Amino acid sequence: MTFAAIPPMRRPARSVGAEVAAHLERLIISGDLRSGDRLPPERELAASLNVSRSSLREAMFELEAKKLVLRRQGRGSTVADISRTAAELHGNLADIDIELGYATELRDLVEPRIAQLAALRAVESNLLSLDEVLNRSNENLAPEESMRLDIEFHTLLAHAAQNPLLVTLCTMTTEWTRHTRVLSHRTTLGRRISIQGHEMIYRAVSGHDAPAAAAAMEQHLREVREISTPPAGAAPGRAGTAPPGPV
Repeated sequence: MTFAAIPPMRRPARSVGAEVAAHLERLIISGDLRSGDRLPPERELAASLNVSRSSLREAMFELEAKKLVLRRQGRGSTVADISRTAAELHGNLADIDIELGYATELRDLVEPRIAQLAALRAVESNLLSLDEVLNRSNENLAPEESMRLDIEFHTLLAHAAQNPLLVTLCTMTTEWTRHTRVLSHRTTLGRRISIQGHEMIYRAVSGHDAPAAAAAMEQHLREVREISTPPAGAAPGRAGTAPPGPV
């Protein structure tokens, strides 16, 4: 007997602590909360967020485990800086003159691995953050807002992989491939394809299916590259330079 295929439901969060952790993590990743910012005392913060202190503590323990906040007995909590190693990597790479072809090749290697690790390591707050970005995304947004949400999705995914070096690499490849992203979001079709790719990645990550997450990311990058490719016959500029072949 053949049964109809039933897609999985998107269930609401079971944990208020996860919702709080997702909210604070988004504020940290977006830069609304900066490294060194002191958070209000737990009693005040719980009241402002309208949650219990136990739910807030659950969220703070999670953020501490992710190395996003520093907690000191008697001194409260502060937003953490990125790890020294990641900062050094960022500093060493930031000023390098990168050919777009090399950056694209690096992104093709790094981002499927990020999606794979996110599927293995993402916790409920990570999934809530990714889902919230998807809910704000639609093909009718202005190109600039659509691209901003695109970058936010990929950054949140890198954080879900729980590796600060991968977050740094994701940030750098985002900067190096910004021109390609601009092209992919300039049309309604491009924005639609981008969102559909994100939804496929999210389904695999939320289902903790690592191979499917990596495959979905590879397909997403391939489709974005196709809609961003200049028409045949366009004059090749420096930004379109591809890595040289073997000598």
